[in-house]
Amino acid sequence: YKPFPCMAGSGILGVEGTPTKMTHQYPALTAEQKKALSDIAQRIVAPGKGILAADESVGSMAKRLNQIGVENTEENRRLYRQILFSADSRVKKCIGGVIFFHETLYQKADDGTPFVDLIKDKGIVVGIKVDKGVVPLAGTDGETTTQGLDGLAERCAQYKRDGADFAKWRCVLKISENTPSALAILENANVLARYASICQQNGIVPIVEPEILPDGEHDLKRCQYVTEKVLAAVYKALSDHHIYLEGTLLKPNMVTPGHACPTKYSPEEIAMATVTALRRTVPPAVPGKVTSSEAHTLRQGKPKGHT
Repeated sequence: YKPFPCMAGSGILGVEGTPTKMTHQYPALTAEQKKALSDIAQRIVAPGKGILAADESVGSMAKRLNQIGVENTEENRRLYRQILFSADSRVKKCIGGVIFFHETLYQKADDGTPFVDLIKDKGIVVGIKVDKGVVPLAGTDGETTTQGLDGLAERCAQYKRDGADFAKWRCVLKISENTPSALAILENANVLARYASICQQNGIVPIVEPEILPDGEHDLKRCQYVTEKVLAAVYKALSDHHIYLEGTLLKPNMVTPGHACPTKYSPEEIAMATVTALRRTVPPAVPGKVTSSEAHTLRQGKPKGHT
C-alpha cells in the first residue's frame, strides 16, 4: 500500500496499485439546490414544530369516516380535510409541515381556494406521500419492499410545480427469529436512497422512513439492535447515492418491545433505547428526526394504539 492524497477526486491505491476513485466525478446537486433543500428542511423542523400527517389513503379514510357513520365519498373526504386545513393561523406555531395524499393536493375549499394555498398561506410547508405501498420481496420469509420508483421523477416534478416541497416514503421491516434478513435490509435501504435521490433532483426534501414493526415477541434489546443495523444500512445507502443529508429528514420507529413481549419496560427505558440507537447511527448533518404519535402512548411500557 502507498499513502494517498486526501484531495477530492484522488484515489486509494489498491493492493496491486490500481487507483480506485473515492468520490463521484460530478456533483449530484448545485450549491443553489442544496441551499433550497436545506432551507425547506429547517423550516419543517423549526424549534417547537412538528408535522401533521394528513396523507390518509382512500381506504384509510373509509375506516375513519365509517366510525362516525359518514359515507366514504370524495366530497366527504374533502369536507373532512377542509376542517383540518381551515384552522386559524395559530397552528403555524406548532406545525412545520403537512403531508398530503395525492387526492388532497388537488382539492379545494368551499370558496375555491386550493388546500395547498390554505396551508402555504399559514407559512406551513406542503408535503406529499409518494410511495405506492409494500409488495412481497421474493426469496424472503414474508418480508417486503416498497414500490413506486417507476415514474417517480415525473411525479416529483409535477408535485413540485403543484406546490409540494417535501415527500414521504415508507419502507417496512419486521422482527422475528429469521428477520429482518440481510437481503430485506439492503433492498429497502437502497429503495429509500433511490427515492431520496429522485426527490432531491426535483427540489423536494425526502423524509426517509425505515419502519420496524412492533409486532412479535422480541424484547427491547433486540429491537434496538435491529434498529441500529437498519439505520446504519440506510445511511450507507444514502452515502452511496450521494444524498445531501442536510436536505433530508428521518422518520424512525421508536425502539419498543414487540406487542407480545412478556417483559414490561418503563417509558424511560424505551426512550433511552431509542435515543441511543439514533445517536449511534444518524449523522449529525441530518437536520431533524420526526416520529409518529401513533402507537407510542406508553402505559406500563406497552404501546396502546393511536393517539
